[in-house]
Amino acid sequence: MYKPFSQACENNKEPIRATLSAYIQEPSSLLEIGSGTGQHGDYMSQHFRELTWMTSDVVENLPGIQAWVEDANRDNFISPMEMNINNAEWKQAPVNYIFSANTAHIMHWEEVEKMFQFAASCLTNQGMFFLYGPFNYEGKFTSESNARFNVWLKEQAPHRAIRDFESVCKLANSVGLDLVKDHPMPANNRLLVWQFCP
Repeated sequence: MYKPFSQACENNKEPIRATLSAYIQEPSSLLEIGSGTGQHGDYMSQHFRELTWMTSDVVENLPGIQAWVEDANRDNFISPMEMNINNAEWKQAPVNYIFSANTAHIMHWEEVEKMFQFAASCLTNQGMFFLYGPFNYEGKFTSESNARFNVWLKEQAPHRAIRDFESVCKLANSVGLDLVKDHPMPANNRLLVWQFCP
């Protein structure tokens, strides 16, 4: 069984788990937007045993995520659903949490807007949205490595870029998400936490 592997996921999984542990109350449900390899879901579902971790991604990434789900064979680690954020609709019961890692700088800005709108449509009242990745502050990079990473992103696709913290927070506020905390993370990343207060 081929299981895709990301060294970045391996490196950041424990700092993310430790940060999430301050917020996640169990039993509960979480939807991951852009599950990538599936590694985050595998790790988190081991540690939050009464948290139902639902995975999602574009169709080409589903087999790799499914390989992690099948290998784990864990009731709270759920097979991936196909999700294109441009036309995503949530028809299931509201979830307590949404998590997304390293997606905002890969999406078009219009897709980032849609992700926040979609998150607001999925969450329970007082539910939380966790967004992990690099961010700029007042239009400035927080490190030389982030500046180099942004050049690399632009080389991959012109629409990609590290997003501004202020712009993302303004977008969150427009859909009823209030910033709870901005957590510094290793490797010049952040974990932003919002609470849905419609």
